[in-house]
Amino acid sequence: MNKAQLKAAVTAAIDKRREEIIAIGETIRRNPELGYKEHQTAALVEKNFTRMGLEYQSGLALTGSKARMKGAHSKVSLAVMGELDAVLCPEHPESHPETGAAHSCGHNAQIAAMLAVGMALQDTRAMSHLAGDVVLMAVPAEEPVEVEWRQRLREKGKISFLGGKQEFIATGVMDDVDMTVMFHSSITQPNRMASVGGTANGFVTKFIKYIGKEAHAGGAPHLGVNALNAAMLGLQAIHANRETLKDDDTIRIHPIITKGGDLVNIIPADVRMETYVRGKSMDAILDASKKVNRALKAGAMAVGAEVEIIEIPGFLPRVSNPRMDELMRENLHQLVGAENVATGTHGTGSSDIGDIMHIMPAIHPYVAGAVGAGHTKNYQVEDPELFYIVPAKAMAMTVVDLLYGDASEAEQVIANYPPAMTKEEYLKKWQEFCAQVE
Repeated sequence: MNKAQLKAAVTAAIDKRREEIIAIGETIRRNPELGYKEHQTAALVEKNFTRMGLEYQSGLALTGSKARMKGAHSKVSLAVMGELDAVLCPEHPESHPETGAAHSCGHNAQIAAMLAVGMALQDTRAMSHLAGDVVLMAVPAEEPVEVEWRQRLREKGKISFLGGKQEFIATGVMDDVDMTVMFHSSITQPNRMASVGGTANGFVTKFIKYIGKEAHAGGAPHLGVNALNAAMLGLQAIHANRETLKDDDTIRIHPIITKGGDLVNIIPADVRMETYVRGKSMDAILDASKKVNRALKAGAMAVGAEVEIIEIPGFLPRVSNPRMDELMRENLHQLVGAENVATGTHGTGSSDIGDIMHIMPAIHPYVAGAVGAGHTKNYQVEDPELFYIVPAKAMAMTVVDLLYGDASEAEQVIANYPPAMTKEEYLKKWQEFCAQVE
């Protein structure tokens, strides 16, 4: 079987399992779970691994798993990733009534497509034609939400990072992988069923605690130190710095107050905030981060409060591998038409695939099929074929392109794309950030 025939076979195999694949995605959509808590979704993935007769590792980064499909030779190891978690969106009509989680970002499509790739490769016995292994990965916690809760996990030593892919790097899950393929869902627009390439912001995270002094708000407010006032001044000081941020750096700073006090008749003495500082490059992010810290401290100083700023690793900026993008683009052209595949530009959102991209070749295209807006109550699946099936086919075809025959395409990608940093350098940089003292 030549490469074109094998690609046709795997896409036909996905078509045969169309209803099953969509059902997996819809089951996940109806049962959303937040990061590092995706127990039900993880169990569904592992059930499918078992049905496929694959041995797998579970409990990776708390809820993740991976299963290896051996090729005729193991010259290269290629990961196909899907993300387990939902986002926090309590106003979504299908949000979880207790947690507020909702799949308003499309990770349910990723898991369905990742499993579909494995099924298609298995159904067609394609691995016997490939000179590399395919590693199916279900990764937790792409959405860096619930920062205070995750910080407690970090303090207990259960995790080191907010993101599951980062945790996979740190704990050695990625040590036996050479390259990574995944996708993200997007909104369908005219002549834009998919988008390939481009870059995206990285960010750092801060957990902030303002400490004041309690006092009776009516009877003796002069005896207190108002931590909420300190926080509000800190926020205003951040805003006063926005004109110093260069447009080209695409800085985004968006803090929230997660605790504003205890009781309305007590001067607030414990006020907590979370924020990201996003940007196009780490130099720009770290420069803006210093300004944010200075502003937060100014708020405390103004009213005589104290402030604790805990620095937490965010995500690195995203940069795709050009050759892998090219292969993915060609496959999407066949599936949806060249006129419907856009070239990515720069996005101001973030994903922990950026961290993977700094240590190995990886891609993160977008495939449409949804309506509304991501991370909002309006996000819905509109076109199940485009949302679930097309990305599965595109990834399976790209896997064949990279690993067919002697895996020469994959080996050339690896040879021509030295990592920006080693795993050790990567971990050291984040450790240095967390340990910085202003």
